[in-house]
Amino acid sequence: MAASDNGADGVGTTPAEPLLRIRDLGITHEGADAATPADVSFDVATGEVVLLLGPSGSGKSTLTLAMNGLIPHDLPAILRGSVSVGGDETSGSTVARLSTQVAMVFQDPDAQIVTGTLLDEVAFGPENLRMPVAEVLRRAEESLRRVGLWERRHQNPDRLSGGGRQRLAIACALAMGSPLLVLDEPTANLDPQGIEEVYAALADLVAAGDRAILLVEHNLDAAVGLVDRVVVLDHTGHLVADGPVDDVLRGRAEELHGLGVWLPTSTMAALRLRTAGWRFDPLPLTPDELRAALDAQPAPAGPPAPSEAHAPRLDPGTASRGAPPPSPPLIRVRGLTVRRGASTVLHDVALDIPEGAFVAVIGANGAGKTTLIQAIAGVIAPPRGTVHVGDLDVGRASARTLASRVGFVFQNPEHQFIAHTVFDELAHGLRSARVADDEIAERVDAMLVRFGLLDKADVHPFLLSGGQKRRLSVGTALIAGAPVLVLDEPTFGQDRARADELLGLLRRLNADGTTVIVVTHDMQLVTEYADRTVILADGRIVADAPTTEVFADDDRIVRAGLRPPPLRRALKGMVRHPRLADLARLRDLPFVAAAADGGDA
Repeated sequence: MAASDNGADGVGTTPAEPLLRIRDLGITHEGADAATPADVSFDVATGEVVLLLGPSGSGKSTLTLAMNGLIPHDLPAILRGSVSVGGDETSGSTVARLSTQVAMVFQDPDAQIVTGTLLDEVAFGPENLRMPVAEVLRRAEESLRRVGLWERRHQNPDRLSGGGRQRLAIACALAMGSPLLVLDEPTANLDPQGIEEVYAALADLVAAGDRAILLVEHNLDAAVGLVDRVVVLDHTGHLVADGPVDDVLRGRAEELHGLGVWLPTSTMAALRLRTAGWRFDPLPLTPDELRAALDAQPAPAGPPAPSEAHAPRLDPGTASRGAPPPSPPLIRVRGLTVRRGASTVLHDVALDIPEGAFVAVIGANGAGKTTLIQAIAGVIAPPRGTVHVGDLDVGRASARTLASRVGFVFQNPEHQFIAHTVFDELAHGLRSARVADDEIAERVDAMLVRFGLLDKADVHPFLLSGGQKRRLSVGTALIAGAPVLVLDEPTFGQDRARADELLGLLRRLNADGTTVIVVTHDMQLVTEYADRTVILADGRIVADAPTTEVFADDDRIVRAGLRPPPLRRALKGMVRHPRLADLARLRDLPFVAAAADGGDA
């Protein structure tokens, strides 16, 4: 809420009108039975940075689209209640008018880039508002300078890193002069360095004090230092919390954990350690705070041994099996070179992946990760003889044959949807394989239940939330029972509970023999689940070893444009508690198993 404006004489005046005012808001999409969000009221004042949290499907992205008028003016939905920006009711305004008040930055910056130079891109919005040329150029220069891209103004946006393109998207939003900046998962597709770049640019904006920011973000390790207020929705889209960071993230951490939303890794670690007798008051939000809290206290008397079977909300089936015993490679890559135009994306790559491995492929944006796994899965045809899955030459195989050997999940779920209902999307591959109708119904229903989509069976896939789309895309890859499953950013758009559920499922499939390969920017996820890690840099493999070995070398991680996982940053080299010093996974921390039954962690 906006603070009262008190004069020098101490006499209070009327509180300033909030920049964003939402009252009793409910939004029902066309064809939906219930509103999500369902009943939301909150304000945002100029100068505030507000974090919007909620489980997948709670209506966070829908809520942001109501702020700039896309709902109800351009997207079919019924809006109940009111949204006003700068005193202007969105329902009675226009998207063009609201664009001068609310600027949006979406998850995928490439979806917003339409011109050939950075300068043209930033000028595009003001030009469409028919501003004078001098004003357009002034705004473009000011915005590009603010995000550190002015010196590259004549370059093609394609030459920017992922973090650079997201900063460009922010510059485009700033050039509109909009006092409210809304960012929906702005770091979802970025490597750790790109995330740092984006949050550095946002911190500069906050310091100026002339704008408000509303942020939808799962990566709280990156966001927590920027945010001063948190708004939380529950599964039904109702508002359940609205307050300062300390009151919500620290004071109600266990409640938020129960809702299934993400918390900072250090907070998750503290919740786990607290069940074993460690004291945290207040709960830490950052690695530095966690380390300081541990250094300030002795270890609890007689702490229990780590319990692999009861990690806090990590699936019980995800206990590490260690490096698998040597076996003949199921996947063999030899001399793989991939070019796009004049650029070489992969350089003479050689890689063996044994049957039953759980492998993470990591690296900076542009390192070639997605290209490598797409070549393994045949999504892009590799040169003949360079990639084999068992006895199958991927470069020679048909699409139907490949689908029976390798299930592939795209980074953007929409790229693989072809049917008009969720049920038909899951059934499509089985029908192509001429599976009997009764078996199709049984397998599809089981998959719908497994991924929490049973009530969405008749919904068009494009009408699902981002997290629901991701679960559906994984389900379509799993349902055919291929022995190899390849996933590009599997937790993209997922709340914490669904991410844990999905990764636990992958781990169980892996334990039953499925070979799993994931590309991810989440270093904590890699340490928790992958037996083996491959690092790519500039299209070449620079590391390929057991995950614990790879992450023991912080210098190599940083040289690859990555960062050590948050828990390792907190605990590495700890002198007072040496038994914690080498741990990097939440499930390896001391933990009282009985506490899991009480929901304490």
